[in-house]
Amino acid sequence: MKGIATLMLWGGLLLAPLTSAEHVRLVGDVWPPFTDQRLPGNGLAVELVSTALQRAGHSTEYVEVPWARVLRGLQQGDYDVIVAAWYSNERSRYGFYSSAYLVNRIRFLRRTGMPIEFAGLDSLRPHSIAVVRGYSYDSAFDAAQGLSKVPVLEFAMGARMLAAGRVQLTLEDELVAQYHLNRDLREIRNAVEFVEKPLSENGLHILMRRSHPLHRQIVAEFDRELAAMREDGSYRKVLSRYRL
Repeated sequence: MKGIATLMLWGGLLLAPLTSAEHVRLVGDVWPPFTDQRLPGNGLAVELVSTALQRAGHSTEYVEVPWARVLRGLQQGDYDVIVAAWYSNERSRYGFYSSAYLVNRIRFLRRTGMPIEFAGLDSLRPHSIAVVRGYSYDSAFDAAQGLSKVPVLEFAMGARMLAAGRVQLTLEDELVAQYHLNRDLREIRNAVEFVEKPLSENGLHILMRRSHPLHRQIVAEFDRELAAMREDGSYRKVLSRYRL
């Protein structure tokens, strides 16, 4: 009887999954080419994140809401993972970051021909700057006092305000800005231009709510599978579909 019980125990262990398969609720805002339900795979970031989590044995779903609701929904437990987040100390209190899986180059835009350059935060003080409400661009920029920041709902709104002369600067990831200027902002494409010096280069992470009981495990599995995707070439294959 003891031998049979031992065999049954080992059999149960062999049949049990090594990790707990979870249904992970992903969220982001409209931020092409990284997150956008109009794009194949819902955008580059969503495709990379979904693929890595599914390789780890989890199922996923993705929803898209304005950025303020993204942050509020993660804190309230409406969603499990923000698929594309820059690091900030404030968010780390309620969310657990993965390793960076992409890099964003954050650049200012000005009206074409305007003699505005970025030479450190003090050089920004004379200028009004459209910023997306709730975004974390760079820790020093976010915390800087005395800057004239004008909150907007999305980059496209800030870019149109810039072209109309209502603000003097706005800023965004270089690829995101180019994507919009070549598509839905074509009418102002020649009215704005990049400032040469970037504000920063930011790592792009997933941010999982700390209230999820398996947040550390799932983020570790994501990091592991992303590393494996880089090794086996599937990471590069996803990037190539977005011409990156």
